[in-house]
Amino acid sequence: MVLGSPLSPPTSFRAPKNDSAASPQTLLAASTGSNPGLLSLVRTVAQEYGGGAFSISGDFIIFSNYRDQRLYKQSISSKADSAPVPLTPDYNGPHVCYADGVFDFRLNCYLTVREDRRESSTNSITTIVSVDLHGNGIKEPKILVEGNDFYAFPRIDHKGERMAWIEWSHPNMPWDKSELWVGYISENGDIKEKICVAGGNPSIVESVSEPKWSPEGELFFVSDRKSGFWNIYKWVESTNEVLPVYTLNAEFTKPLWVFGLNSYDFLQKPDKKNLISCSYRMNGRSYLGIVDVMQSKFLPLDIPFTDINNIQSGLDCLYVEGASASHPLSIAKVILDDQKSKAVDLKIIWSSSYISPPIQSYISTPELIEFPTEVPGQSAYAYFYPPTNPLYQATQEERPPLLLKSHGGPTAETRGILNLSIQYWTSRGWAFVDVNYGGSTGYGREYRDRLLGRWGITDVNDCCSCAKFLVDSGKVDGERLCITGGSAGGYTTLAALAFKDTFKAGASLYGVADVKSLKADTHKFESHYMDNLMGDEKAYFERSPINFVGQFSCPMILFQGLEDKVVPPDQARKIYHALKEKGVPVALVEYEGEQHGFRKAENIKYTLEQQMVFFARLVGKHTVADDIIPIKVDNLD
Repeated sequence: MVLGSPLSPPTSFRAPKNDSAASPQTLLAASTGSNPGLLSLVRTVAQEYGGGAFSISGDFIIFSNYRDQRLYKQSISSKADSAPVPLTPDYNGPHVCYADGVFDFRLNCYLTVREDRRESSTNSITTIVSVDLHGNGIKEPKILVEGNDFYAFPRIDHKGERMAWIEWSHPNMPWDKSELWVGYISENGDIKEKICVAGGNPSIVESVSEPKWSPEGELFFVSDRKSGFWNIYKWVESTNEVLPVYTLNAEFTKPLWVFGLNSYDFLQKPDKKNLISCSYRMNGRSYLGIVDVMQSKFLPLDIPFTDINNIQSGLDCLYVEGASASHPLSIAKVILDDQKSKAVDLKIIWSSSYISPPIQSYISTPELIEFPTEVPGQSAYAYFYPPTNPLYQATQEERPPLLLKSHGGPTAETRGILNLSIQYWTSRGWAFVDVNYGGSTGYGREYRDRLLGRWGITDVNDCCSCAKFLVDSGKVDGERLCITGGSAGGYTTLAALAFKDTFKAGASLYGVADVKSLKADTHKFESHYMDNLMGDEKAYFERSPINFVGQFSCPMILFQGLEDKVVPPDQARKIYHALKEKGVPVALVEYEGEQHGFRKAENIKYTLEQQMVFFARLVGKHTVADDIIPIKVDNLD
């Protein structure tokens, strides 16, 4: 990277392109098709956020290659040394992408969601297609299901006779309203008949997710139809009834931002039928257990993870993706006893970080806090991390500066797990709070619906209320409050600085400055998302920070990827130029080769460091321990 000289650091920084660091999701494969020597990057850009980029069956893997978005098949046997073989046509560029696929063994094909951008990049055509696996040359995939705006979770029963899937249409997001369908497959692989299992009743507003066929051929899925919480249900095909499997005011899945969620699975043992391994989320933490379908009973499994994502059943074990306040994000094997009622051992297979024992003393453990919002009798939640460093101790009178983070989405959830980016702040004398404002998931439909029609109001108010609560509790210094956020969290940051006077400085990472412009420019998946969040055309103007630059008074630093299709670079540039012209201290950092969310390690590091030195310069009474060269801040340097 060229950062400029120490005497004249750049105002707008651009990192050079570095394709070798494009993604950590690297398949160690041979060359792909016509490009010898090219390493395959396993990643799909379907709906921009991707997910469900590969599937494995026996010794073979089918995956989406990032560079051309085609599907490839490759042997993963230790004895094999074969190159990936393309399965889908070459459309002269990454114009057609695939995600969330499954194998159809009866007809020897691959069923997957396809997003076709050949006619329009902003209004793509989404279908469920069948990809031929017979090896008789590359064929155009056969369309099985079409006509709606979005599809996900094509799942086929073990006989290959029925396929379930989820679909939804504008202006809904999948967590607002979606439908579960089942199609009956003919001998030639077409859908000959279909039935709507859930979500089709106009009197019931429900979000349906994660359909899955049991080994016995019964269809299970997750819905928030009755309690307002995502619980597990079962479809009785003979009577077309939907029955609850286990009812609890807790969430058994999460919002469908990415394809391929796998929050539950069936135990793999013939003598243990009707047992489902699953996790649920309640009051800010996850719980792992086994649901006995016949008895509608949950058997908890005691493991050290307090946050659990994907689950896969194995023989006498479970594989889980999880973390906790002291465990980094990991993949673990949970060994079960003979009765499948107790976890007898847990082995970490892979971990995102290694925390040596000496470092443990620097780890700040989050406290789940509940604080009052501006709505009487209503609460919201956050994770508060106090500053922690065994080598330093503040005086009894001093309160630490606070960095408040507003998460993205905005329909998402922050989780109290070990995050080294947060520890970067707390080990250097900062308090940190990660807010689950109204509209976040993990607390049921009523909580996430608080943001409908009120984006830019509820989230901003809750963040300010959280900061005030911490000040009033004596945990932080009310004169040294800063705010940061990415994407939708960047919007909340900008809105808080435009419409409130709580914070002294802010950092927006690929954040939204002009909501109306975003609606016009963003990709198909979120093109109507703002309709429900804003409510009316007047709100688009009144809640866009770009229209109220005159109300900004505190310094701002912005970070933006130049290949971002979710929040285009023009959003950051607009607010940067407007604040610069007004005379507000502001800096803009732009990254070549970055999309929505930064992936390159050097850019993630640089973003953290520049926020640290930027805030430290502005809040006073705080010295940066690291040797960091600050970039030039307009109207300040």
